[in-house]
Amino acid sequence: MAAPAIEGAAVTALRSVMLRVRQAAERSGRRPELVRVVAVSKTKPISLIREVYDAGHRCFGENYVQEIVDKAPQLPEDIKWHFVGHLQSNKVKTLLSGVPNLAMVHGVDNEKVANYLDRTVSSIGRNPLKVLVQVNTSGEVSKSGVEPSDCVELAKHVKLQCPNLEFSGLMTIGMPDYTSTPDNFRTLSNCKAEVCKALGMAEEQCELSMGMSGDFEQAIEMGSTSVRIGSTIFGPREYPKKHPN
Repeated sequence: MAAPAIEGAAVTALRSVMLRVRQAAERSGRRPELVRVVAVSKTKPISLIREVYDAGHRCFGENYVQEIVDKAPQLPEDIKWHFVGHLQSNKVKTLLSGVPNLAMVHGVDNEKVANYLDRTVSSIGRNPLKVLVQVNTSGEVSKSGVEPSDCVELAKHVKLQCPNLEFSGLMTIGMPDYTSTPDNFRTLSNCKAEVCKALGMAEEQCELSMGMSGDFEQAIEMGSTSVRIGSTIFGPREYPKKHPN
């Protein structure tokens, strides 16, 4: 099939990101295919996601339950959706029922939400769901995630008490201004070592979801297996204008 004469900006940006991912992996002696690029499409229209899909990308992420539940049914079923936002237990059923092709939840940060996910997977009869435990590596009160000292306990809970979940690794969000990202990434790496030791897991079985548009290359060099990239691929977020009441 002939390629369209003019490639959309998002597709061009995706190609550039994939090249940078490959180079960052190679710089650090890692295999590029072991790094997943989650294209985070929050606030973006279906048509733009479709463009990136048509260019061959299959891994997309959303931050809000309502948005992923609205979009997923309108897009091809072979997309692997990643939920990368903060998940509240009262939204679990909506998310899982609405997105049968949900591949992974990146932000489990307490036992209650893990238990809800576990029970819901069982009650709707879907395959075990991959989840990552979110760790607050920056110490910011505004960020979700367990303290690094509590990551082993929550990982253990998911792995041993939630038979319908597959504990797949850890996730963190760095500082918004990227000043201390190496520290954040290092902290998550240390958590991974502790979790693997406590659970008897091989380190390569434990994923690290870290790195976003501004710092993904550094994250890959420090061991990330999943980078969550939105604005660098899709352009700035488009939030609706707030109407005066």
